[in-house]
Amino acid sequence: MTNLIILPILIPLFTGVILIFLNKRITAQRVVATISSIGTIIAAWLIVQRVRIDGIQSLNVSSWDAPFGITLVSDMFSALLVLTTSIISFVCLIYSFKSIGEEREKYYFYAVFNFLLVGVNGAFTTGDIFNLFVFFEVMLMSSYVLLVLGGTKIQLRESIKYLLVNVISSALFVIAVAYLYSVVGTLNMAHISTRINEISVNGMPGILTVIAVLFLIVFGLKGAIFPLYFWMPGSYYAPPAPVLALFGALLTKVGVYSITRTYTLFFYHDMDTFGLLSILAILSIVFGVIGAIAYWDIKNIIIYNIIVAVGVILYGISVLNTASITGAVYYLIHDILIKAALFLLIGIVISITGTSNLRNISGLINRYPGLGWTFFIAALALAGIPPLSGFVGKLLIVQGGIEGESFIGGFITLMSSLLVLFSVMKIFINGFWGKDRTYRREEKAPVKQLLIAPVILVVISALYGIGSESILPYITQAADTLLDPNIYINAVLKE
Repeated sequence: MTNLIILPILIPLFTGVILIFLNKRITAQRVVATISSIGTIIAAWLIVQRVRIDGIQSLNVSSWDAPFGITLVSDMFSALLVLTTSIISFVCLIYSFKSIGEEREKYYFYAVFNFLLVGVNGAFTTGDIFNLFVFFEVMLMSSYVLLVLGGTKIQLRESIKYLLVNVISSALFVIAVAYLYSVVGTLNMAHISTRINEISVNGMPGILTVIAVLFLIVFGLKGAIFPLYFWMPGSYYAPPAPVLALFGALLTKVGVYSITRTYTLFFYHDMDTFGLLSILAILSIVFGVIGAIAYWDIKNIIIYNIIVAVGVILYGISVLNTASITGAVYYLIHDILIKAALFLLIGIVISITGTSNLRNISGLINRYPGLGWTFFIAALALAGIPPLSGFVGKLLIVQGGIEGESFIGGFITLMSSLLVLFSVMKIFINGFWGKDRTYRREEKAPVKQLLIAPVILVVISALYGIGSESILPYITQAADTLLDPNIYINAVLKE
């Protein structure tokens, strides 16, 4: 039964290979991709239920026992993220049918889309630090193709910056893994944790602190933490809406996941590195909010809100107590859902108006009330207005901050809700209310068909908040593993 955990990697992998041979048959590509996506959701859901009942599931590839072989591990944290990824990818897929265009579809869009999922699901599932690097590279190579597919001037310009940043971070990743291997002599994450625990009996050696900072730089670049987010606003601005939704919702969260996994499993002895993480997380919230308020471009407003969310989640991780970690896990899943919904909604606005400049948009709610009110609910959820999904996670993080006597961080996290609300209400008030306008591309925009995807996500997000009591046992199980590394170690090494 543990073979189940490899399915969210294998299903998109084989689907991607099949789709390469169907590149000229668009309808066939759509059918195969949809069936595959539904299959991945079912597999991910079964994994969550399996982990809930039987605890952490691990699979030693080729029957080489850990720590000597390649190990895949599904604890509740990774299983929930794989399920969320599967749902997001399905929704972005059905949105793509009406928005991405036949030219992109003929040039392997759906195949590359599936290879991206291989990288993301693999990164969440691997129990081996080197294979985390491998899955990162699979994810990044797919993202390079998705970023340039279409060949517009802005895509090509921003892809160069995106490529350079990720090549540098990948080189640093290999250096960090090599340093770590030279100290602990293993690549298995559970075994690394055991070896670091043995070495750190009399305090964390300086070399491990250097490695911890290197990992923070590498994953911080991918996760867009302060001050390493400089590449993101331009690079995420370029691709079309479904690709932007995938990037904005998922790619930065792989970086956040990696920081969370390595810091809670490897470096939990070193409070200095958690202090550094806390400072960077708080600065991410501050600078993200400033960017979100300053811009009048609807894409940039939501992109800067990604930086705010990364800061809020990592602040919760850095406090490292039960309430803050539970809140961080809850908020991470909420943010993936609602960011994807918002980017898809913005895609519809741009398809109607032909612009993302808020000064040139107004009065949309008069002719598109469904679009307007869906955006309004998504905006409230993003800001953390009760009982929507952002509220519970942020409340737990603030509670954790107060319990950990981190009052400044807790206060800034709390205040960020008001400023995030201001930034998204600026879009709603200026773009959806006001003088009714006529737009040249309006008649060509398939608004009703496009709206299905973000409505699904907003409904799931609302249920995630309203039904939080039913969901919290899953979140608590995920947080328990992060707070007690021995649960993870015992499950993988069978100690």
